[in-house]
Amino acid sequence: SCYLRPLVFYGTGSMGLNPAGATCHTIMATWEWGAYLGEEGVANGIRVAVSSWRRISHDSFIPAAKGTGQYLNSVMAKQEALRNGYDEAVLLNAEGQVSEGSGENLFAVQGDRVLTPPLSAGILDGITRNSVIELLSDDGYTVVEKDLLRSDLYISDELFFTGTAAEVTPIREVDDRPVGVGKPGPVTKRAQELFMGVVRGENERYSDWLESV
Repeated sequence: SCYLRPLVFYGTGSMGLNPAGATCHTIMATWEWGAYLGEEGVANGIRVAVSSWRRISHDSFIPAAKGTGQYLNSVMAKQEALRNGYDEAVLLNAEGQVSEGSGENLFAVQGDRVLTPPLSAGILDGITRNSVIELLSDDGYTVVEKDLLRSDLYISDELFFTGTAAEVTPIREVDDRPVGVGKPGPVTKRAQELFMGVVRGENERYSDWLESV
């Protein structure tokens, strides 16, 4: 499989912070792609830590936009997590609520509900996130957009990330605390099955989500 990344940027203009009048360019990058957080992580879950870095707020930028500059925030959180022996970071927002991973949206399973932070928590409006919400809802699960606290990460039955690169990746440990029984749970596995079924063209119901190349 491969990863496609479109980039739209200003260029060939005068030096400075005002892009007015500069030419807008679009490029498409593509390269071979495996499991972003590792095949082991996809199968058995990853270890994450809550970052000391806070997610960029609505007062500073547009968190829902995939703006290149704001990824410096994600880079700092990711490097901190790796230095401390974890696979990925979870960022809180300025209010102390759970926002997202350094490059992924987050879902929590509590009882019979699947919870995910709302856009107001400073998250990226992820395509994979929206796809998983629809897939699980259509499959009979109750999916709720809800503000989550750090403590919710510790008491949830299951946690998983979603993203273009991460796809659906289970989280087995947060801040050295096991999530649920310490391995991917049934809802996470079902989300993986549903999502990958669509990606591989095995589910005709969502065939309009795909573009043949």
